[in-house]
Amino acid sequence: MPLRAKVASSVSRTAAALSRAAKRGDGSVIGGWLGLKIDPDLLRHLSAGRAIALITGTNGKTTTTRLAAAAVGVKGPVATNSFGANLPTGHTSALANAGNTPYAVLEVDEHYLPRVLEATRARVVAFLNLSRDQLDRAQEVAMLAQRWRSALAEHPEVRVVANADDPLVVWAAINHPTVVWFSAGQRWHDDSMVCPECGGSIERADDQWWCTACPLRRPEAQWVVEDDGVVDPDGSWHKVVLQLPGRINLGNAATALAVAAQFGVRPIEAVPRLAGVTSVAGRYAQVVRDGRVIRLLLAKNPASWLEAFDMVEEAPTLLAINARDPDGLDTSWLYDVDFSPLRGRLVLVTGERAYDLAVRLEVNEVPFQHVPTFAAAVTTVPVGRLEVIANYTAFQDIRAELDRVN
Repeated sequence: MPLRAKVASSVSRTAAALSRAAKRGDGSVIGGWLGLKIDPDLLRHLSAGRAIALITGTNGKTTTTRLAAAAVGVKGPVATNSFGANLPTGHTSALANAGNTPYAVLEVDEHYLPRVLEATRARVVAFLNLSRDQLDRAQEVAMLAQRWRSALAEHPEVRVVANADDPLVVWAAINHPTVVWFSAGQRWHDDSMVCPECGGSIERADDQWWCTACPLRRPEAQWVVEDDGVVDPDGSWHKVVLQLPGRINLGNAATALAVAAQFGVRPIEAVPRLAGVTSVAGRYAQVVRDGRVIRLLLAKNPASWLEAFDMVEEAPTLLAINARDPDGLDTSWLYDVDFSPLRGRLVLVTGERAYDLAVRLEVNEVPFQHVPTFAAAVTTVPVGRLEVIANYTAFQDIRAELDRVN
């Protein structure tokens, strides 16, 4: 690297280490921020000589990145932004801290994909899904699909791994010369009812979808979730044992296997490594406190809440909602979530916007109890299991409280 880039990289590593030592964070942002201030091209310099995969989409990025990094690890050391810092500052910090690893698997915010793809010249990019998210500041999903489509047109050399079940993802990737399709399912359909190509209606039946007015339709997937395993492009079925809950994570595992295959990793080598992933940046973590087994689930938008309801067990459930900047300031998305699956259990609500959530639950005829704090929720429920579903900052607040106690 040029001398300036070497200095910037050293400063990035030092700043990250000092941040961790001072317990001000994991250093995954401040290190990259300082490094890019010194050398705006630092991410490009750090990416040179590495085989890189980018993972992007509205939901599942962090988990899929963690699984893919584990799978690619068959080939050697892998740099990754495992704490979810998915902007260029986080990518820069991750690569600077990793040293000279031959591989990198990076989670990328869906808005930043074109910029990061240009800087890293990645070997592989994986498109997971697109759905509404943070309505007060996020782009409309069709606009994001167009940005992805345009970015791929400028990078015909990149290999694409894309979700055949999401019409927006298919439209973004279908014209690319090298696409591997996976099937991870799509339970949330509200953002893909209209064809992005012509505006016609999207129809669905038997796991297929098609536009009623133009040729756009679901492509055949080479990687498919089947029962409790994944079928690869050769037709071989691989049983996948995960410590992460929910069928959605089986889909994330299929994506990770498809990404790893682009690096020459065979499924039979990768599958055992997926079983070693137990928690992802605190998500799915289980903590015992005062006789309660507490599991934390992150849900940030309607699609992810739908999946979270599938993961929770029949047990008291705490819902925590904030509306700080990382969450999005607009809570109207709560009315896109069907909370009826929570009927029949003890439901608690907390967080800075608990009353917004309370009104939504009333509309959905879900009985609930308001608690002022997470600690109050723990003492309210009987000894046993407590499921916690929270959005970004509420999730981090609860994690911090559990860390202080434990």
